[in-house]
Amino acid sequence: MAGSTFGHLFRVTTFGESHGGGVGAVIDGCPPGIKITEEIIQKELDRRKPGQSKITTPRAEQDKIHILSGVFEGKTTGTPIMLMAYNKDARSQDYNVLKTLYRPGHADFTYEKKYGIRDWQGSGRASARETLGRVAAGAIASEYLKKLGIEIYSYVEQVGNIKTDTDFMNVKKSDIEKNIMRCPDQKKATEMIKLVESVKAEGDSIGGIIRGVIKNVPVGLGEPVFDKLSASLGQAMLSINAVKGFDMGLGFDSVKLKGSEHNDEFMVRNGKVITKTNYAGGVLGGISTGMPIYFRVAIKPVSTISKKQSTLNKKNKEVKLEATGRHDPCVLPRAVPIVDAMSALTIMDHLLRHKAQNL
Repeated sequence: MAGSTFGHLFRVTTFGESHGGGVGAVIDGCPPGIKITEEIIQKELDRRKPGQSKITTPRAEQDKIHILSGVFEGKTTGTPIMLMAYNKDARSQDYNVLKTLYRPGHADFTYEKKYGIRDWQGSGRASARETLGRVAAGAIASEYLKKLGIEIYSYVEQVGNIKTDTDFMNVKKSDIEKNIMRCPDQKKATEMIKLVESVKAEGDSIGGIIRGVIKNVPVGLGEPVFDKLSASLGQAMLSINAVKGFDMGLGFDSVKLKGSEHNDEFMVRNGKVITKTNYAGGVLGGISTGMPIYFRVAIKPVSTISKKQSTLNKKNKEVKLEATGRHDPCVLPRAVPIVDAMSALTIMDHLLRHKAQNL
């Protein structure tokens, strides 16, 4: 079965290629009556679009979104929603050298071996340009979730070896947007930016970690055993380009603790059941506890770099590659709204599934 659709009741199918006519998404199962405009969606797309700073790809796409169906008089109708953004600044000639060889670390080799054909123009579906549809769909889901008091945000926590120790539970969204790195720690953000600039000057790239937080999620979301909320969030994040790792709560750090230290003890506060700690990250047995959900997403360095590398061509002969084209030296700042969107899509889908089963 093709893998371009995410979700069960709130189903999002993305379409388009990096250098094709455009990219977008079709949403099926969206509840009626959600107030939505192209302007609301555009705000999120502007956080993701290329060319927004000196540390992102210079590709000049405005990513102007068009709502082609499913919205009438500013509200969703309950019918399929089609969202489309046309490509305006594709330069396919930059990729001519890739017709006959495979970039190290990229999907050129695997796409060609799987399908017997590949779009070498900007990587086709393997390009992060596909994520525009996710962010557009996530903007609609977010509007629904905001009405329920659910808050979603993410930010750059680490680039290379530079890390912020900011208390992720008390981060303000306004602080995240105060710098081009989207790190709420302004001092560390400056260090991160300098590191990315130096890596860019070398013709190289660098990765890092994004911290995600979801607050005010109701108790009971998650469908054990295969569609646990934690499993769905993991799938959502690992489906994002260049993501190589995901953990929730203390994650891998939990192995350092004993059970007596890691267990979140229950208590009642203001008539509500909570836990004294939240090492589990807001999920137990794959079901939300009502405590804040938090996780980390590890993103590798961008594969396409201008430094000379050894690779193979389609005849399996060794060749040297100095890639050209327009690419991010560090994709993390533009990945923040993608993580936000996938969080919103996951919670939205599980919320509708919970309501459908538990009348």
